[in-house]
Amino acid sequence: MMNDQAMNLRRKLQQSKDSRQAKTISIVSGKGGVGKSNFAINFSLELIKTGKKVLLVDLDIGMGNIDILLGLHATKTIVDMFDQQLKIHDIIENGPNNLAFIAAGNGLSNFFTLSDDKKDYFLNQYNELVKLYDYIIFDMGAGASKESLFFIVASDECITITTPEPTSITDAYGMIKHIVSNQGQMPIYLVMNRSLTYKTGKKALDRFQRVISQFLTIETQQMGILPDDRTVSASVIRQIPYSILNENAAISKAIKQIVGNYLQNSYTTDKKVATSFVQRLKRLLVER
Repeated sequence: MMNDQAMNLRRKLQQSKDSRQAKTISIVSGKGGVGKSNFAINFSLELIKTGKKVLLVDLDIGMGNIDILLGLHATKTIVDMFDQQLKIHDIIENGPNNLAFIAAGNGLSNFFTLSDDKKDYFLNQYNELVKLYDYIIFDMGAGASKESLFFIVASDECITITTPEPTSITDAYGMIKHIVSNQGQMPIYLVMNRSLTYKTGKKALDRFQRVISQFLTIETQQMGILPDDRTVSASVIRQIPYSILNENAAISKAIKQIVGNYLQNSYTTDKKVATSFVQRLKRLLVER
């Protein structure tokens, strides 16, 4: 009897383990230079501090800088996976605090002209990762290209980074409009970066959210406000993420709070998604 109970327990634990599916999050911006990659790195690192397993994938092809911001030199990139027929595990690099990441490379813009065999190869390789991580985070290139939109609309969620500057907000609105026109049910989070004060940042974020609601008729969720902190420029120069460089800096405390709020209020934290990222991307590739 006891052996049967033990066997049933082991089976349930194995089933629970097998059903684990990483949540795929795309981090986007309407324009470059708004701190998107820095956010992606430090957001990932703070998730890790809460016990989550995270893989950060740099999909800013041709302009990727995740490895540089981490002070590392990637030996392999996602492009090498195609060119050299590598397993996806072979291109995963190790960053600080057990951050796993995949560096970008030149040439992935040709992904959608690859043969069906190579597309299937990518999807099969990606499928190998979904049971190993809690979150797979895409640091997308700025703006909305046809290539990047495939990855974004197939993701489970999207985080949009902007600053209070009018041009940044206008471009971020345009980015969200592109996403909504392709995937109207996409859960979208908003982050206001480089705010001179919390009050002005919150005011700008509230206004931005109201405009989205009024003209795109969708509800977004405020993720938080990040201050304009000199620690960020120091971290870039020293190639050390700011959440590691100075945990007591205002920006580090803000990103920590953002992650806490996200985990508590996530759209799909406790929900089963009907289809996976791979299934959605495969369907988009077939329909294009």
